[in-house]
Amino acid sequence: MTHAQRFRDVYEECYPRVLAYATSLVGRQVGEDITSETFTVAWRRVRDVPDPALPWLLGVARNLVRELRRRDAHQYLLAAEEAQRISSGARTDAADVAAEVAGRHDALQALAGLPEADRELLTLIAWHGLSAREAAQVLDCTTATLTVRLYRARRRLEKALEAAPAAAPEPEPEPAPAPPAETPYPSHREGAPA
Repeated sequence: MTHAQRFRDVYEECYPRVLAYATSLVGRQVGEDITSETFTVAWRRVRDVPDPALPWLLGVARNLVRELRRRDAHQYLLAAEEAQRISSGARTDAADVAAEVAGRHDALQALAGLPEADRELLTLIAWHGLSAREAAQVLDCTTATLTVRLYRARRRLEKALEAAPAAAPEPEPEPAPAPPAETPYPSHREGAPA
């Protein structure tokens, strides 16, 4: 297999997941730039890209994000909903949309309240579908260390979800008052002035 074919295979297989990961860290627009830079590194180092390539690519993307944050010196917001939409695709189950939206909102709020390291770890496992071994490779730690961190992050997320106020159903809006009945023009009765 040529280097060009190897790169093309890696790109086709991993691009959507690298984009979803980068987007979850820095938002859609910057995430696209980070993804492009990640694949530029992969092109230059195609001989170094292991199989499977995804953990290595996510590690490159993570390092690029860290460099970007150091250069710019300000925090980027976690674009969770966009990343989740990209990684899981749009779902159109209409069975209980209201409960799903409320639960998702609570989960995202709880996730947003966690430290950045916990958010990154949980999204690598839950949204990006990495195994503990692959996530450890992305985060540059041992699988045992990652397992302990994951356990602790999940406990903190559970506590944050328990602390979230129960979503009270929105009161139904009061019906708008009926418009006043139209007042008919006075009829021209006999004897009435015209």
